Amino acid sequence: MTPSVSYVLSVLGSLLGLTCAVRFRTAASSGARNFWLILAAVAIGGTGIWTMHFVAMLGFDVVGTPIRYDVGLTAASALLGIVAVGIGLALALYGSGAQQLRIIIGGVLAGLGVAGMHYTGMAAMHLDGEIDYSATRVGMSIGIAVVAAAVALWLAVTVRKPVAILAAALIMGVAVNGMHFTGMSAMSVRLEPSGTPLSGATATQLLLPIGLTVVFAVLGLLYALMAAPTEEDLAGLAYLAARQDGSAPAPAPARPVFGGVPQQRSAPAPQQRPPAPQQRPAAAQPAPVPRPVQQRQPQRQYQPPQQPIGGPPSLGERLGSLQREQADKAAQSRADSDEDTRWIGPQGPRRMPTADSSWTFRDRADS
Repeated sequence: MTPSVSYVLSVLGSLLGLTCAVRFRTAASSGARNFWLILAAVAIGGTGIWTMHFVAMLGFDVVGTPIRYDVGLTAASALLGIVAVGIGLALALYGSGAQQLRIIIGGVLAGLGVAGMHYTGMAAMHLDGEIDYSATRVGMSIGIAVVAAAVALWLAVTVRKPVAILAAALIMGVAVNGMHFTGMSAMSVRLEPSGTPLSGATATQLLLPIGLTVVFAVLGLLYALMAAPTEEDLAGLAYLAARQDGSAPAPAPARPVFGGVPQQRSAPAPQQRPPAPQQRPAAAQPAPVPRPVQQRQPQRQYQPPQQPIGGPPSLGERLGSLQREQADKAAQSRADSDEDTRWIGPQGPRRMPTADSSWTFRDRADS
């Protein structure tokens, strides 16, 4: 149970610390970089290493003697771990030249500091007996601490994506636990009952304050990571401010990868509007020719020829009168036909029912 909890704590601290290191690389000011450096040191050195070390020590016991802890040395071991990791991160993250050399030097200093933290915490234990250490295993634990610290600094400088950060945190958890249990295996105890009560606090007495400190530290780290604006947020605010001021807007900010590192995107080329199509002059439309208005000729009333005074008309006069009458009727019929065609249309006059015929549907459709 205790090794599992200690491994989870080491992975959690490493995950938060590497995320803070990513924010360090994207910070614009020195104050922001110092802020993220301190948070990364607290996350890795405090939560990932020292808290894991203390929880693992809770599972350590010696048959035949109680164990007490010196509160001062226990607090000093925690401070030593945080400071050592902070120095290593500062060497690896600050500066631009000789990065590999800075990572190696920072890894050596941080690894030695973490090993010193471990053995300082071991020295804080009080029990009825003498504690001896195997020099070989102590050297192995220090070597593991140095290598693990160098790898952690290299990961803090290079990783950016969430999957890479999670994988790096899992590896760092294995390295931290391996260093701790290797150092614990180097210790041996020879019981020597003293008869005097041991000084210091029990593990149960330290568990509550240390547990609350760890919980609040993790919550504070999470809040800082979520509340602090990323590079994307700052670029978006600058873009909106430029749009509101009416100045030439900068290109829209690109979406960064995890941790706030923006993907560089070149400014889009200004779009040129296509030239407006040339309008062809409208062809001159011929003026509409007014249609002649045909006036309806008034109907002529038939007037019978007046008989001359003096006797009945002769045969020639009757024939002439009959011809004039027929001509007048033909002219009147043509005038009526023209009027009906103009009023009804080119289809001709309507067919009206007579006594010998009636309308049909076809007649109605034709009309």
